[in-house]
Amino acid sequence: MQNKTFNIAIDGPAGAGKSTIARMVAEKLGFVYVDTGAMYRAIALYLLRTGVNPEDPDAVSEAVRDAQITIRYQDGVQRVLLNGEDVSGLIRTEQVGNTASAVSVYPPVRAHLLDLQRRLAASADVLMDGRDIGTCILPDADTKIFLTASPHVRALRRYKELAEKGAACNLDKIEQDIMERDERDRNREIAPLREAPDAVVLDSSEMTIAQVVQAILDAAVAHGLPKERIREGGVE
Repeated sequence: MQNKTFNIAIDGPAGAGKSTIARMVAEKLGFVYVDTGAMYRAIALYLLRTGVNPEDPDAVSEAVRDAQITIRYQDGVQRVLLNGEDVSGLIRTEQVGNTASAVSVYPPVRAHLLDLQRRLAASADVLMDGRDIGTCILPDADTKIFLTASPHVRALRRYKELAEKGAACNLDKIEQDIMERDERDRNREIAPLREAPDAVVLDSSEMTIAQVVQAILDAAVAHGLPKERIREGGVE
Protein backbone atom coordinates (compact mmCIF):
# COMPACT_ATOMS: atom_id res chain seq x y z
CA MET A 1 0.00 0.00 0.00
CA GLN A 2 1.42 3.38 -0.97
CA ASN A 3 2.03 5.88 1.79
CA LYS A 4 -0.20 8.94 1.83
CA THR A 5 2.72 11.01 3.09
CA PHE A 6 5.92 11.82 1.21
CA ASN A 7 9.15 11.21 3.10
CA ILE A 8 12.68 12.31 2.24
CA ALA A 9 15.71 10.79 4.00
CA ILE A 10 19.08 12.52 3.99
CA ASP A 11 22.09 10.64 5.31
CA GLY A 12 25.77 11.36 5.23
CA PRO A 13 28.94 11.78 7.25
CA ALA A 14 29.68 14.45 9.83
CA GLY A 15 30.26 17.91 8.39
CA ALA A 16 28.49 17.27 5.09
CA GLY A 17 26.00 20.07 5.75
CA LYS A 18 22.96 17.82 6.17
CA SER A 19 21.14 19.96 8.71
CA THR A 20 21.61 23.22 6.79
CA ILE A 21 20.50 21.66 3.52
CA ALA A 22 17.65 19.70 5.11
CA ARG A 23 16.14 22.80 6.69
CA MET A 24 16.23 24.66 3.38
CA VAL A 25 14.65 21.82 1.43
CA ALA A 26 11.97 21.32 4.08
CA GLU A 27 11.12 25.02 3.94
CA LYS A 28 10.89 24.94 0.14
CA LEU A 29 8.46 22.02 0.35
CA GLY A 30 6.55 22.91 3.50
CA PHE A 31 7.65 19.61 5.01
CA VAL A 32 8.32 18.91 8.68
CA TYR A 33 12.08 18.82 9.22
CA VAL A 34 12.88 16.09 11.72
CA ASP A 35 16.17 16.71 13.52
CA THR A 36 16.89 13.28 15.00
CA GLY A 37 19.70 14.70 17.13
CA ALA A 38 17.23 17.05 18.82
CA MET A 39 15.05 14.07 19.67
CA TYR A 40 17.94 12.41 21.50
CA ARG A 41 18.53 15.66 23.35
CA ALA A 42 14.88 15.75 24.42
CA ILE A 43 15.25 12.23 25.81
CA ALA A 44 18.34 13.41 27.70
CA LEU A 45 16.42 16.37 29.15
CA TYR A 46 13.69 14.03 30.36
CA LEU A 47 16.23 11.78 32.08
CA LEU A 48 17.93 14.74 33.75
CA ARG A 49 14.60 16.09 34.98
CA THR A 50 13.58 12.73 36.42
CA GLY A 51 16.95 12.08 38.03
CA VAL A 52 17.74 8.94 36.06
CA ASN A 53 21.42 7.98 35.97
CA PRO A 54 22.47 7.99 32.30
CA GLU A 55 25.07 5.32 33.10
CA ASP A 56 22.38 2.89 34.29
CA PRO A 57 21.11 1.14 31.13
CA ASP A 58 18.22 -0.58 32.90
CA ALA A 59 16.95 2.61 34.52
CA VAL A 60 17.27 4.52 31.24
CA SER A 61 15.45 1.78 29.33
CA GLU A 62 12.58 1.88 31.80
CA ALA A 63 12.34 5.68 31.92
CA VAL A 64 12.30 6.40 28.19
CA ARG A 65 8.96 4.65 27.82
CA ASP A 66 7.31 7.69 29.40
CA ALA A 67 9.06 10.26 27.21
CA GLN A 68 6.91 11.17 24.22
CA ILE A 69 8.75 13.36 21.75
CA THR A 70 7.63 14.95 18.54
CA ILE A 71 8.72 17.76 16.27
CA ARG A 72 6.62 20.49 14.71
CA TYR A 73 7.57 23.05 12.09
CA GLN A 74 5.86 26.33 12.85
CA ASP A 75 6.45 29.59 10.97
CA GLY A 76 9.74 28.30 9.60
CA VAL A 77 11.01 27.28 13.04
CA GLN A 78 11.45 23.75 14.34
CA ARG A 79 9.86 23.08 17.72
CA VAL A 80 10.70 20.05 19.83
CA LEU A 81 7.96 18.83 22.16
CA LEU A 82 8.53 16.62 25.22
CA ASN A 83 5.27 15.21 26.56
CA GLY A 84 3.47 18.16 25.00
CA GLU A 85 5.88 20.82 26.32
CA ASP A 86 7.94 22.91 23.94
CA VAL A 87 11.51 22.32 25.10
CA SER A 88 13.27 23.73 22.04
CA GLY A 89 15.13 26.31 24.10
CA LEU A 90 16.15 23.87 26.82
CA ILE A 91 17.93 21.11 24.91
CA ARG A 92 21.04 22.92 23.64
CA THR A 93 23.02 22.99 26.87
CA GLU A 94 26.30 21.13 27.25
CA GLN A 95 24.85 18.96 30.02
CA VAL A 96 21.97 17.85 27.81
CA GLY A 97 24.33 17.23 24.91
CA ASN A 98 26.66 15.10 26.99
CA THR A 99 23.76 13.09 28.37
CA ALA A 100 22.32 12.59 24.89
CA SER A 101 25.66 11.26 23.69
CA ALA A 102 25.84 8.85 26.63
CA VAL A 103 22.36 7.35 26.24
CA SER A 104 22.14 7.27 22.44
CA VAL A 105 24.15 4.03 22.39
CA TYR A 106 21.47 2.09 24.28
CA PRO A 107 19.32 -0.04 21.92
CA PRO A 108 16.09 0.60 23.93
CA VAL A 109 16.56 4.37 23.51
CA ARG A 110 17.13 4.02 19.77
CA ALA A 111 14.15 1.66 19.49
CA HIS A 112 11.88 4.11 21.34
CA LEU A 113 12.83 6.99 19.09
CA LEU A 114 12.63 4.77 16.02
CA ASP A 115 8.98 4.14 16.77
CA LEU A 116 8.30 7.85 17.33
CA GLN A 117 10.16 8.82 14.16
CA ARG A 118 8.31 6.29 12.02
CA ARG A 119 4.93 7.36 13.42
CA LEU A 120 5.77 10.98 12.67
CA ALA A 121 6.74 10.05 9.12
CA ALA A 122 3.47 8.16 8.71
CA SER A 123 1.42 11.15 9.83
CA ALA A 124 3.10 14.01 7.94
CA ASP A 125 5.31 14.87 5.00
CA VAL A 126 8.75 14.84 6.58
CA LEU A 127 12.37 15.39 5.72
CA MET A 128 14.63 13.55 8.15
CA ASP A 129 18.40 13.69 8.34
CA GLY A 130 20.94 11.59 10.17
CA ARG A 131 23.30 8.65 9.68
CA ASP A 132 20.86 5.78 9.19
CA ILE A 133 17.58 7.30 8.02
CA GLY A 134 17.39 5.66 4.60
CA THR A 135 18.88 2.36 5.75
CA CYS A 136 17.21 1.80 9.12
CA ILE A 137 14.68 4.41 10.22
CA LEU A 138 12.80 5.05 6.96
CA PRO A 139 13.85 2.26 4.58
CA ASP A 140 10.71 2.94 2.50
CA ALA A 141 11.29 6.70 2.18
CA ASP A 142 10.13 8.04 -1.18
CA THR A 143 13.45 9.78 -1.80
CA LYS A 144 16.80 8.88 -0.25
CA ILE A 145 19.81 11.15 -0.44
CA PHE A 146 23.36 10.39 0.65
CA LEU A 147 25.04 13.77 1.03
CA THR A 148 28.79 13.76 1.32
CA ALA A 149 31.92 15.81 0.59
CA SER A 150 35.62 15.12 0.78
CA PRO A 151 37.16 15.12 4.28
CA HIS A 152 39.27 18.12 3.31
CA VAL A 153 36.29 20.17 2.17
CA ARG A 154 34.34 19.25 5.29
CA ALA A 155 37.32 20.21 7.44
CA LEU A 156 37.64 23.56 5.66
CA ARG A 157 33.97 24.30 6.29
CA ARG A 158 34.34 23.47 9.97
CA TYR A 159 37.55 25.48 10.23
CA LYS A 160 35.89 28.57 8.75
CA GLU A 161 32.90 28.15 11.06
CA LEU A 162 35.13 27.99 14.14
CA ALA A 163 37.40 30.81 12.95
CA GLU A 164 34.40 33.11 12.47
CA LYS A 165 33.52 32.47 16.12
CA GLY A 166 37.04 33.40 17.18
CA ALA A 167 37.90 29.88 18.31
CA ALA A 168 41.45 28.59 18.07
CA CYS A 169 41.57 25.69 15.61
CA ASN A 170 43.92 23.65 13.47
CA LEU A 171 42.83 22.57 9.99
CA ASP A 172 44.93 19.40 9.93
CA LYS A 173 43.59 18.33 13.32
CA ILE A 174 40.01 18.98 12.24
CA GLU A 175 40.49 16.92 9.08
CA GLN A 176 42.03 14.06 11.05
CA ASP A 177 39.12 14.14 13.52
CA ILE A 178 36.62 14.00 10.65
CA MET A 179 38.33 10.99 9.09
CA GLU A 180 38.38 9.20 12.44
CA ARG A 181 34.69 10.02 12.96
CA ASP A 182 33.90 8.62 9.50
CA GLU A 183 35.69 5.40 10.39
CA ARG A 184 33.79 5.05 13.67
CA ASP A 185 30.43 5.81 12.07
CA ARG A 186 30.93 3.30 9.26
CA ASN A 187 32.07 0.52 11.58
CA ARG A 188 29.79 0.89 14.59
CA GLU A 189 27.65 -2.11 15.49
CA ILE A 190 24.31 -0.33 15.64
CA ALA A 191 23.05 1.38 12.47
CA PRO A 192 26.39 2.07 10.75
CA LEU A 193 26.73 4.90 8.24
CA ARG A 194 26.30 3.63 4.71
CA GLU A 195 24.53 4.50 1.48
CA ALA A 196 21.14 2.88 0.90
CA PRO A 197 21.19 0.89 -2.36
CA ASP A 198 18.56 3.18 -3.88
CA ALA A 199 19.96 6.47 -2.54
CA VAL A 200 20.93 9.38 -4.76
CA VAL A 201 24.56 10.15 -3.87
CA LEU A 202 25.44 13.85 -3.89
CA ASP A 203 29.04 14.95 -3.43
CA SER A 204 28.79 18.61 -2.48
CA SER A 205 32.55 19.27 -2.56
CA GLU A 206 32.24 21.42 -5.70
CA MET A 207 28.57 22.41 -5.32
CA THR A 208 26.97 25.53 -3.89
CA ILE A 209 24.25 25.21 -1.27
CA ALA A 210 21.66 26.30 -3.85
CA GLN A 211 22.83 23.58 -6.24
CA VAL A 212 22.56 20.89 -3.57
CA VAL A 213 19.06 22.03 -2.59
CA GLN A 214 17.98 22.00 -6.24
CA ALA A 215 19.45 18.54 -6.78
CA ILE A 216 17.44 17.18 -3.85
CA LEU A 217 14.26 18.86 -5.09
CA ASP A 218 14.86 17.38 -8.55
CA ALA A 219 15.35 13.92 -7.02
CA ALA A 220 12.09 14.25 -5.09
CA VAL A 221 10.20 15.24 -8.25
CA ALA A 222 11.78 12.30 -10.08
CA HIS A 223 10.42 10.05 -7.33
CA GLY A 224 6.86 11.29 -7.64
CA LEU A 225 6.61 14.59 -5.78
CA PRO A 226 4.41 17.04 -7.74
CA LYS A 227 6.39 20.04 -8.95
CA GLU A 228 3.72 22.38 -7.65
CA ARG A 229 4.65 21.39 -4.09
CA ILE A 230 7.87 23.39 -4.44
CA ARG A 231 7.43 26.87 -3.09
CA GLU A 232 8.53 29.92 -5.07
CA GLY A 233 11.63 31.84 -4.08
CA GLY A 234 15.34 31.26 -4.27
CA VAL A 235 17.77 29.78 -1.77
CA GLU A 236 20.17 32.21 -0.08
